Amino acid sequence: QVQLVESGGGVVQPGGSLRLSCAASGINFSIFTMYWYRQAPGKQRELVASISSGSSTNYADSVKGRFTISRDNAKNTVLLQMNSLKPEDTAVYYCSAVFGGVRIGPYWDQGTQVTVSS
Repeated sequence: QVQLVESGGGVVQPGGSLRLSCAASGINFSIFTMYWYRQAPGKQRELVASISSGSSTNYADSVKGRFTISRDNAKNTVLLQMNSLKPEDTAVYYCSAVFGGVRIGPYWDQGTQVTVSS
């Protein structure tokens, strides 16, 4: 069964850090490009970061220099290290996997909530 399960969200003060994890199962994880998205209340969904099968990365301008995406192919996991968090990073975070014409997720009814608040 193909699954993507996000975890690691929580409540953190501005300037704090969180590490999100997305565990994949049922796919040949290493060949997929992995993506992190987020959606804040009342805002459009935003592509936050991506990492290719060769570990090339891309980031939204809003998170460059603060977030780091990485992957562990042995654990079928993609991570999002989030540092220097700001209130505007508050959102539900989702992951997805793409290989060629195959797209898995994001599952908009899942995700992990990140709240940055003092």
